[in-house]
Amino acid sequence: MDDLQTLKDEFLSRLANAERSSDIQELRTEFLGKKGKLTDLLRSLGDLPAEDRPEAGKRINEAKNLFEARIKEALSDIQSREIKQKLTSESIDITLPGISPEPGGRHPISRILDEVIEIFVSMGFGVEEGPEVELDFYNFEALNIPRDHPARDMQDTFYINDDMVLRTHTSPVQVRVMQERKPPLQIIAPGKVYRCDADVSHTPMFHQVEGLMVDTKITFANLKSVLESFLHVMFGPDTPVRFRPSYFPFTEPSAEVDIGCIFCKGKGCRVCKSTGWLEILGSGMVNPKVYEMSGYDPGKYTGFAFGMGIERITMLKYGIDDIRLFYENDLRFLRQF
Repeated sequence: MDDLQTLKDEFLSRLANAERSSDIQELRTEFLGKKGKLTDLLRSLGDLPAEDRPEAGKRINEAKNLFEARIKEALSDIQSREIKQKLTSESIDITLPGISPEPGGRHPISRILDEVIEIFVSMGFGVEEGPEVELDFYNFEALNIPRDHPARDMQDTFYINDDMVLRTHTSPVQVRVMQERKPPLQIIAPGKVYRCDADVSHTPMFHQVEGLMVDTKITFANLKSVLESFLHVMFGPDTPVRFRPSYFPFTEPSAEVDIGCIFCKGKGCRVCKSTGWLEILGSGMVNPKVYEMSGYDPGKYTGFAFGMGIERITMLKYGIDDIRLFYENDLRFLRQF
């Protein structure tokens, strides 16, 4: 019983000095836990004479009830005090003026993409979309690029398996539309495309807009008229435009389209490599083999196709010399737009 009184005195003294909830929890464990001091006294009852055990057990249980009641009372007081302190320290003066969120802006790529789409829609083109994970057939074979064709080396492709790729251009959308509809067709296919390439002028993911027009009497003159009209709206009515012979497996004849350098006005500079011209897009008359793959009669229908990189146009419009800036999410760069 002397040990019990000493234990009571120690407990009440330490409880009176407890300042935090964690202090109370430590006391509960130290005195009432499975290995607590009061629990040890209960286990020692077996060492007492039989006649002394009932009284000793009664005293120890009374002490246990006292400890639990005092702990509950002290814990309630301390928690109430801690809550008041927290509310005081974290109070908000609702009379202060609010902080307005900084308004966001449209990404330069989105701006130019929408502008390109708007120009072609005003010329009567419809907008079509397709899957970014594409079958090899639509991405290559239906565009006159069979598995052994050297033109596959022109596009560094992300292969998912032997029959599926991340599309390297949006031309598969044109094939899908031709398989679903009969001419006349006049569409553009904007969207993301993917190639294994990364440097100051290439990224693994970028944006393209490709166009297709098919009817019975479409000529190269129609192609030139459409693209010159587009480029004069995009870069100004006085912008020189030229067509150079080129090669694409899905068009024949094919042409690269250049515009007069918008930086040096054709005089020659670092951007245009002193040529006075900037390559802007590829184009050509649709190859008859592409018609055959889509179920069109190449003897009846003619048409043209073209494709352009939106990042390329955006860099020229805004005078940006590193394509990676578009995707670094640097607010100092993006706030300029």
